[in-house]
This record gives sequence, structure tokens and C-alpha cells, in this order.
Amino acid sequence: MSVDSVFRTRSLGVAAEGLPDQYADGKAAKVWELYIGDTQSRTLEYKSWLVSLLRQQGVRRVLDVACGTGVDSIMLVEEGFSVTSVDASDKMLKYALKSRWERRKEKAFDEWVIEEANWLNLPEDIQKPGHGFDAVICLGNSFAHLPDFKGDQSDQKLALHNIASMVKPGGILIIDHRNYDYILETGRAPQGKNIYYKSDLTQDISTSVLWVNNKPHMITLDYTIQVPQAKAQDLPDVSKFRLSYYPHRLDNFKSLLSEAFGGKVEHSVYGDFKEYSPGQAQAPCYFIHVCKKSA
Repeated sequence: MSVDSVFRTRSLGVAAEGLPDQYADGKAAKVWELYIGDTQSRTLEYKSWLVSLLRQQGVRRVLDVACGTGVDSIMLVEEGFSVTSVDASDKMLKYALKSRWERRKEKAFDEWVIEEANWLNLPEDIQKPGHGFDAVICLGNSFAHLPDFKGDQSDQKLALHNIASMVKPGGILIIDHRNYDYILETGRAPQGKNIYYKSDLTQDISTSVLWVNNKPHMITLDYTIQVPQAKAQDLPDVSKFRLSYYPHRLDNFKSLLSEAFGGKVEHSVYGDFKEYSPGQAQAPCYFIHVCKKSA
């Protein structure tokens, strides 16, 4: 594929409703939507793994707590699940709302619920059905957007407690994060395919780590996305794209999840949708946590 333009985006966004929204200026959201491409372009491995897991658990009602542009929610609506989708970024939500509007004549999409919501006050932002949702998902490294300004992870603990409270007894939470252990140890992201999307746009990621008091406080990923001229015209005002994340080491995140469920949880960890064994030769790009709430 001949490449006519390269976009390096750097967008720190603006704080909104108590959460920094890195997509607030609309630029990152625009590039992200372009990078993901067609909503049908998920990897078969991802789609099969997620849909099979939900069906095995008898899931009907799903809460997508970081729906972004709605790509995962659309997949689940199409697969027959009843979906409620929330995100703190109105710039990302507009893509989900547009998709719902365009397919509003389909009953499943007409009933798709989309709301703006903040993890830190999730129970006030959305109504929990009965004892909760059959499943809650938070995928695509979304949770790592939440900053730890206080340095004690109190916001992370509150957010995870709120998210866990949305899961009904016997229900599941599926939440992921990049392999930050590998990034902190090597200074770069693991090399591997995008496990979520079959994007036709080439991307390179450069990584930098901000340390505060000898602790990793922020990891910044600079995405360089090579865009063909035909698509470049869709992004006339985008020149820089940077996303910053607050890194979670695997063992620490497992502890945070256990605490969020009051210890009453069955916890499994997958590496790129495969069973994960600590110390395995192939470093996963992502860790995916499946937490089954005690009935």
C-alpha cells in the first residue's frame, strides 16, 4: 500500500465532569474511528472469544462501560444481546449515536441504550436493572485512561467498585489492559498484531514512561498512523495524536479487582484471549481479566 501521508497525533484533551477526556477536542476520536475502520473488522479470534464466553455464561443484558465509538456494542447488538453503552467522552459517543440513528429501523438498534456516564459516579449516572447486568465489559485498554492524580489509586478503587456493583450475583466482568509489565521492563510495547481490530492502516507506537518518586506514573503512547491519500482528506485538521495511560501491573490489578468484589469473585486471566501462564515465552500484548461474581 502506497502511503501518502503520516499522522502523528497528540491530543491531551480537556477535563470534563471530573475526568480528563483525552478525546475532548474530537481529534483523537476522529483518528480512532478511522483507524478501527469498518465495524465488521474485528478479529475473528476476538469476536468468537467474547461472544462464546458471554453465551456460555447465559448472558443477555450487557453493560459496555467504555463503549467509545460503539464498535464492541454494535457487535453485541448484532449478536442478539441487550446492550447499554456508556462513555465519558461525548466526542466518542457521537459515533455510537450516529450508528444507532442510521439503523434505528432495526428493533435491536432502536432499543440500544447509549448514555454519557462517569466511572466515578456510575451508580448515579445509569440505572441498574434489578440486581445488575449479566455481564459488564470494559475493553480496549480503556480503564487505563483513568488517572491516579492522588497517587493512592483511590479513584481506581472507587471506579472498579462502581463497575463491580453493576454486575449481578453470578454475573461476569470482562476488563483488560495492555501488558504494562512488559512496557515498564523493556521500554516498548510488545510486538504483535492488534488483537481487536483488523485495521488496514499501518501503525507504529513509540513509548515513554514518566516516573514519579521511583514509581511509574504515566505511560505515553505516540501513534504514528500511515493514512492513504484517499482517507487523509477526512482528517484535514489532525496532525498529532498522543494518548496517555496510567499503568497497571498485572498482580496489582488483580488485587484491585479482588478488592472491588469484596473478595467474592472467581478470577481468570487471559493473554491475548488465550490461557495465560506467568513466565510464558510469548509476551501478550494485552491481559484480559474475567471476574465471575459470587452468587
